[in-house]
Amino acid sequence: MDNLIIEENFNGKDEKSLLKIKNAMPSIDDLYDLSEFFKVFGDSTRINIVSALLNSELCVCDIAQLLEMGQSAISHQLRILKSAGLVKPRRDGKTIYYSLDDEHIKLIFDLGLEHILHRKGAPNE
Repeated sequence: MDNLIIEENFNGKDEKSLLKIKNAMPSIDDLYDLSEFFKVFGDSTRINIVSALLNSELCVCDIAQLLEMGQSAISHQLRILKSAGLVKPRRDGKTIYYSLDDEHIKLIFDLGLEHILHRKGAPNE
């Protein structure tokens, strides 16, 4: 079996079962991309920005005011979120508005928050 080492005293799954599990797993490249995607969620400022964008598109100045931060810090984090495909810009004259790239981002955020609240014992909203 590909890259699986089975010891003679192995008491777990048999080789056929392990091969079936391995074949159902995503590719190493896809898992790497997923890991990189989740790293973007590893910053509290970026999570705050995503939270602010859940229900409305906002410009940098609005996000900065909501999060009580400087516009340059918000712009820096928005560049990271944009390059990771989590937010998208829309220009209106001289103002650029940001929104979540698609519904998947909201679902990921909501499921993550639900998991955190569940672990804390908070009732679901």
